[in-house]
Amino acid sequence: MKEITAAEVKAALPAKHIIDVREADEVAEGKIPGAIHIPLGLLEFRLHELDKNKEYTTVCRSGGRSGRATQLLESHGYTVVNMVGGMLAWDGPIE
Repeated sequence: MKEITAAEVKAALPAKHIIDVREADEVAEGKIPGAIHIPLGLLEFRLHELDKNKEYTTVCRSGGRSGRATQLLESHGYTVVNMVGGMLAWDGPIE
């Protein structure tokens, strides 16, 4: 599984395609600007919304759920990297 740091994601904004796999109540506290919110439990059912020609970065609270999301997306042929440390490591802007 490929990984990226929060600092690397921050430096690449807004060019990154970010999928936030946290639950709605977590996202309500703030998410990375432009991130798509798809809770981990719904990700498999919403794959049709994603483009296999793009590279996605998955993010959650600490990196565990986004790691599982990365594995799921990779198994379906998507190019994806996991943001290590999740939102706990994020010091950039939120919306």
